[in-house]
Amino acid sequence: MEKVNPDDFRYDGSKEFKIKELDTKIPEIYKDKNDYKNILEGNADELDELQSLMYAHDRYGLLVIFQAMDGAGKDGTLKRVFAGVNPIGVKVHSFKRPSENELEHDFMWRTTLLLPQRGTITVFNRSYYEEVLVVKVHPAIVTNVQRLPHELTDNMYNLWEQRYQDISNSENYLFNNGIRVVKFFLNVSKKEQAERLIARIDDPAKNWKFEEGDVKEREFWDDYQRAYEEAINATATETAPWYVIPADDKNNMRLIVGQIIAAELKKMDMKYPESDEKRHEELQGFIKIIKEQN
Repeated sequence: MEKVNPDDFRYDGSKEFKIKELDTKIPEIYKDKNDYKNILEGNADELDELQSLMYAHDRYGLLVIFQAMDGAGKDGTLKRVFAGVNPIGVKVHSFKRPSENELEHDFMWRTTLLLPQRGTITVFNRSYYEEVLVVKVHPAIVTNVQRLPHELTDNMYNLWEQRYQDISNSENYLFNNGIRVVKFFLNVSKKEQAERLIARIDDPAKNWKFEEGDVKEREFWDDYQRAYEEAINATATETAPWYVIPADDKNNMRLIVGQIIAAELKKMDMKYPESDEKRHEELQGFIKIIKEQN
């Protein structure tokens, strides 16, 4: 099995992220369909073992964030990467347009409520980053929908800079409390996205995934690319890195994501609880009792 080098995709603030310089497709790390399935299953088994260790160690938590343009493959990636992991240890939350209740709170409120517990992995399918992506592309959301004081919306440049800072501060706070943050941007090309949207229309079984709004948002493609570039450069840190994954090949993308998450988990100083001599003797006594009960 070919292992990827996470550093090839990592942005932690040490270098500038320039989206136009990156390929959306790279050579496959699998030989054929069977090899892909074998690697995918191997990645899933490794993630399950690492998550079990995290659960037993009960000191760390992991927040995994997925951001991408529509059609990049977020749902399929989540489904396959975490397929073999014990569901007790993984929670997935998808965030759509904020509700009226959510709009009555600060922009990170709805995600803060769902942050991971120690020993668990929480996955955000979209996240608070929508507030510097979709909202930045459509600033009327701030002025017409979000209930912010006028002094905050009079200078939109300052508003975005403050949100970047708030996000970075929040992620640093999580790190200081044992919650690690790993962020993925699935980088799909405009051409590949078009083909996937058309496929949703052509396949009746996928019609439910198609939304007319996806077509309209394609008109803002360049604005979104710029918003992603600015957000990643502003929030990529050593303790909360971004990984930019070529997404035109879904299979390749899933294998790379799985291996990077495993690599991040391996960085945590985790071990299974050990029994002292007294506890070991107690456990041996329980073995004797269990055998006598047969």
